[in-house]
Amino acid sequence: MVPALCLALCLALCLALTACGVHLPWRHSKPSPPPPAQELSVAAADGAVPAPIPEFWDRNTLLLDLTAESGEGGAVLRPLPGHVWPIRLEFKVQPGRFVHLDVSALQRVVFEVPAQGPPVVFRLAPGAYVPDTPQITLRWSAADGLAH
Repeated sequence: MVPALCLALCLALCLALTACGVHLPWRHSKPSPPPPAQELSVAAADGAVPAPIPEFWDRNTLLLDLTAESGEGGAVLRPLPGHVWPIRLEFKVQPGRFVHLDVSALQRVVFEVPAQGPPVVFRLAPGAYVPDTPQITLRWSAADGLAH
């Protein structure tokens, strides 16, 4: 009789835990991606219609997703009216799509993109631009040589 009582209690306990919605570690879903942001005005560097560059906030860092860009191209970034430059800027790139990412503002910074691998995020140094910087120019290049 005792084993039957134990079995009944175990079943009742399992049913109660299931009914309470206990979250088991293997039941958690992946975190949702950050919501898109719109902080910057993006214009094509060569005057053509610019491809949209998705923007996302990660705390106080604005991430610009350049993973869809390839070959040669560029963009001119400016804060939208009523907005200021974010404290930090990052650029997410897909290796193999282009070789260099050239960022020009108060300082010029050139990032070398690996030939293969998972997406890479480059963080712009804090002194590369200041709050009153009028614009930041991006250029990506598939060529190995850079014009300085």
